Amino acid sequence: MAHQAHDHRPAAPDAATSSCGGCCGHTAEVALSPAHGHAQAHGHDHDHDHDHDHGASCAAPVAKAPAPTAEALAGTTRQRYFIAGMDCPTEEGLLRKQLQGKPGVVALEFDLINRLLDVHHRLDDDAPLRAAIASAGMNAEPVQAEAPPPAPPPAISTGLKWRMAIAGIAAIAAETLAFSGFDESGPLVIALALATMLLGGLPTLRKCWIALRSVTLNIHLLMSLAVIGAIVLGQWPEAAMVVWLFGLSEMMESLSLARARDAIRALTQLAPETAQVRDAEGRWSTVPAADVAIGATVRVPPGERVPLDGRLVTGRSSLNEAALTGEAMPVDKAPGDALLAGSINGDGLLEMTVTAAKGHTLLDRMAAAVQQAQSQRAPTQAFIDRFARVYTPAVVLVAVALAVLPPLLGLGSWSDWIYKGLVLLVIACPCALVISTPVTVVSGLAAAARRGILIKGGLYLERARQLRTLAFDKTGTLTEGRPQLAAVQPLDQAPGAAGATTATAAITADDALHLAARLDAGSTHPLAQAIVAAHTQRVGSALEPVEDLLNLPGLGLTARLDGEDFALGNERLAEQRGAVDDAARAAARALQAQGHTLVWLMRGSRTLALLALSDTPRPEAAEVLRTLRGRGLSLTMLSGDQRASAVAMAARLGLAEDAVRAPLLPQDKLDAIARLADEQGPVAMIGDGVNDAPALARADIAIAMGAAGSATALETADIALMQDDLRKLPELIGLSERVATVLKQNIVVALGLKAVVAALTLAGIGSLWLAVLADAGASLLVVLNGLRLLREERS
Repeated sequence: MAHQAHDHRPAAPDAATSSCGGCCGHTAEVALSPAHGHAQAHGHDHDHDHDHDHGASCAAPVAKAPAPTAEALAGTTRQRYFIAGMDCPTEEGLLRKQLQGKPGVVALEFDLINRLLDVHHRLDDDAPLRAAIASAGMNAEPVQAEAPPPAPPPAISTGLKWRMAIAGIAAIAAETLAFSGFDESGPLVIALALATMLLGGLPTLRKCWIALRSVTLNIHLLMSLAVIGAIVLGQWPEAAMVVWLFGLSEMMESLSLARARDAIRALTQLAPETAQVRDAEGRWSTVPAADVAIGATVRVPPGERVPLDGRLVTGRSSLNEAALTGEAMPVDKAPGDALLAGSINGDGLLEMTVTAAKGHTLLDRMAAAVQQAQSQRAPTQAFIDRFARVYTPAVVLVAVALAVLPPLLGLGSWSDWIYKGLVLLVIACPCALVISTPVTVVSGLAAAARRGILIKGGLYLERARQLRTLAFDKTGTLTEGRPQLAAVQPLDQAPGAAGATTATAAITADDALHLAARLDAGSTHPLAQAIVAAHTQRVGSALEPVEDLLNLPGLGLTARLDGEDFALGNERLAEQRGAVDDAARAAARALQAQGHTLVWLMRGSRTLALLALSDTPRPEAAEVLRTLRGRGLSLTMLSGDQRASAVAMAARLGLAEDAVRAPLLPQDKLDAIARLADEQGPVAMIGDGVNDAPALARADIAIAMGAAGSATALETADIALMQDDLRKLPELIGLSERVATVLKQNIVVALGLKAVVAALTLAGIGSLWLAVLADAGASLLVVLNGLRLLREERS
């Protein structure tokens, strides 16, 4: 059957460069893929639309260079390094200082989650690069650009645990002796303090020296200055306790942050590393999944995970796809169905043909998308960056002024005021503040992925709660996208326009359906398939072949049945054949008012019957729309269908007529999104992510449905719902609101504890170890608070 072609225009690529920091993050120059579209022809009267720098050091954010253009990277060599010691923006800042601007270096890309650094350069030898990295106190291990990153070392080594345990005993002993009346500068106390520093403080002092050489103001430099100042003042127990508490806080922070990293890395570890492959002789052998070619036959035993994406050839089973789509219930699979890497086979032995190689499966693309998502700074992260850029130097200046001005004015002793200045110096580190946002955002991204919601960045995670309007595509989003036969209305045979009469008796509904099914039997058009399926279910008789079948693009088709001329198509075809009389037109308008799409069955110049087809709403759609309205959101339905059909479907979904905009061409949808954004504030468009690219690109957030079945949707949308499940939308908004709440809590905790210590210091009852304890406690609290999002049950 013939049908109309839709116009789709891809959105222009949008390049963005940013990074996500704290002590875990990902920095990359990212080019956002353009949206893609495809044109397809439809038939009858149916417009079948398918709408669809947190690089902060712990003291000051790292300035980011703009994303390099393709022209700038042309002719460069891309060298990838694994740097085990690079897991915090402090290290990123040092490496940028060492490498940026170096002759031959064109661009840097940091992946702090996997501890990878990509250097685009025009050097004959990378030895200068490795030397520059070594001068920052880190070791660079070259790795293949497309190879998976090496496994990171343990967050805390056994040797470090023992050293910190002994250092803690020594620090507590020194403090105990001082409280017991021993001289704080006595040999025994000094010996215990030195033991603490040698066991637990050397890494901090080494990083302090590197920061000093690089003229970089970071936590290691500030903490080392505080320790040195305490020693100069004779506060050896205090210096020992500061060193140990700071080392302990970094250990606990590393353990907590490792959980956030593992939540992301776990995505890539769902698929097995080996696969059972059949060779040319028909024998099965186990080979690395990375070596399996597209088209190979792979066997998946019961209870095992699918190693690669593929198409099921033999066997039947139920597969658990929860890790990819968020769907808790197993999905039945039969020959011809798609199998996704990482899904768990039930109780059937399956054989499949591989359709995607290792590194290009849906699971791999999901993991890459989540890791790239961390390059999108959330608005709160951007605010923290700007705040930290001012906060740290300001507090350092206040600390210096506090240490110098009062004694110069005769308001106290130098030692007392220098000590208070040192306490403020420790408070100057915004570690807890800086780390609070990325950990929370990463946890939110991972929690969303577990629910089958793939968010392309903290920007969209945070922006989702700010949405005021949701614009839905109709077909395939609010509806099933599969038309079904709703009614067959035979028309009484009446005199023709020229006064001729027919002796043919009125046709029955089943006879009309049988004739239409015979004409449509060979068509792949959705409406034709719906007619044939309805015939099979309701009539069940065999479909005899037709003669002289002629397809008429944009109109329908004609053929000869039992020696007579028949036609099946839209109203335009009926008009051309002179088959539209007053009775047929009235019947057609009545059916169209109910939201049906019509197919006209004609014999010669007479209309025998009207076949009414309609899409069906998704079972959960009406309830989801009620829930979203209850949240105060404005809802709009955009459709390419005739307005009567769109309004009728909206009524079934509980939407008012004024919430319907139809019929719309792709450009009309773009204009509608622009008006909604101007009139009502932030707007999201929900579609299939394939068509209507201009409207999706114009929306503040583009949300794609069913991304598990559409690679294009996964690439183009800001947020991808891995299933065709509208219930994920309220979950998304709820998660965005919880993330915003946690972010606010973390900012209050981080600044509040520092304010309390500052007040105590000015009151004369603060201390260095209390400042370190508050800083460490705040860091630990905000990390644990952010990780709560990973532990929440699905709402």
